[in-house]
Amino acid sequence: KILLILGFLSTLAVIALIAVAVTQNKPLPKNIKYGIVLDAGSSHTNLYVYEWPGEKENDTGVVQQVEVCKVEGPGISGYSHATEKAGPSLAQCLRQAEKVIPSKQHQETPVYLGATAGMRLLSLENKSAADKVLSSVEKTLRSAPFSFQGARIITGQEEGAYGWITINYLLGNFKQVPYEWRSGWTKLLHSLKSISETSGALDLGGASTQITFVPNEFTHESPENLLYFRLYGKDYHVYTHSFLCYGKDQALQQKLAKDLQTVENDSLLDPCFHQGYQRTINISDLFKNPCTSANEKQFPFRQLYIQGGGDYLKCRRNIQKLFNKTNCPYSSCSFNGIYLPPLQGDFGAFSAFYFVMNFLNLTSEQSPVALDKVISTIESFCARPWHEVKTAYHQIKEKYLSEYCFSGVYILSLLENGYEFTEKDWQRIRFLGKIGSSDAGWTLGYMLNLTNMIPAEKPALPPLSHGSYVGLMVLCSLVLVAVLLFAWLLFHKPKCLQKGTV
Repeated sequence: KILLILGFLSTLAVIALIAVAVTQNKPLPKNIKYGIVLDAGSSHTNLYVYEWPGEKENDTGVVQQVEVCKVEGPGISGYSHATEKAGPSLAQCLRQAEKVIPSKQHQETPVYLGATAGMRLLSLENKSAADKVLSSVEKTLRSAPFSFQGARIITGQEEGAYGWITINYLLGNFKQVPYEWRSGWTKLLHSLKSISETSGALDLGGASTQITFVPNEFTHESPENLLYFRLYGKDYHVYTHSFLCYGKDQALQQKLAKDLQTVENDSLLDPCFHQGYQRTINISDLFKNPCTSANEKQFPFRQLYIQGGGDYLKCRRNIQKLFNKTNCPYSSCSFNGIYLPPLQGDFGAFSAFYFVMNFLNLTSEQSPVALDKVISTIESFCARPWHEVKTAYHQIKEKYLSEYCFSGVYILSLLENGYEFTEKDWQRIRFLGKIGSSDAGWTLGYMLNLTNMIPAEKPALPPLSHGSYVGLMVLCSLVLVAVLLFAWLLFHKPKCLQKGTV
């Protein structure tokens, strides 16, 4: 009987030890939340899926990108003549998001759509069409199994500010990112933090461009360009401005509209296209949007025949005419009379800044490419004949390929002439595509800011407190030791306890 009791107690103590240890140390359920942001740009729409833990830090969620889906077809502003097709164009990417996000969390996952400069222009040109496009988009988003939170045209100021939030978050300027996420240029940027605590943001789209940074000193010269943010327990006062019509596509339209004023017939030799390249445009199409309508006048021809000249210097001179530097009502300006405080710190340049410079092989993670090399590379590319360029890059659509010369020269002119980056300042510009697993752009910043409105949840906790766990483990261990000691004494009695011993 004693043996049975001892065996039972030993078994019970071992089971208890194992059960408590396994229960206490099993992996806690991940409390992951998801969000969807659609970036409806002027040329195309991207859908991004983000995730973050339900437990927030310092009132701001820790968000990272887990999926991106490029919507087929043009941007939603391209459906102005078939508004009912704008919403359905998003369906395929929404189905992709359904696969990425666990089905049990579909209903609680917020989905937002932000439309940028393409829709801003459409709203100015034809507000009725813009409203119908947004209505079609909203109908599709509401039919998806997610929690629809809104589809709207965001302001240029918001676009610039959220882009600034994105790159500073990804570079670890708000909250340190794990060291292994960083690449060479990220580590280099961290070595510059004695110069500036945060990085400036340069965004270039098809229809607008934004510049955003924290100035060294604050003035009250242009309060509409100053924003306040509180992120991760810190306050930030940020300068930002968005230039509508100065995205690369609309800048080209502006340049052509100005060039057209100088032609004597229906032919234009354009130095910003390669020699041998030809393009025909309708005059009515050129002047139909608000960026070029001010230059509209009657011409004796309906079409303009463009031939490429491939001349970097002439192209640069033509583009510089887009930046009016004659009037500045403030202590310092960028162009068109817009206030710009002195440039401060390093800058991350993304979106079309990155895509164009990356095509020209002018991006580097280790160290920035010197300005003189950037200029010589773009000059050499523009000088190449069209047949040679087309053969070398046959996989790229002709429209995009034909405009890389203009876009490269335009980026140089915008940064040097528009924002007045000097040769020394150029060394602090990094052209960013992705940082870690996330795309550089305004959508992540938008999601980060929106998580301030999502309540934090209590983290999943083990079944027992640390004290209770330790106490139970000690108790079970003592019981097991006591049983084993008693059994040992029972079978190995000391001589003093054996019968007949005096």
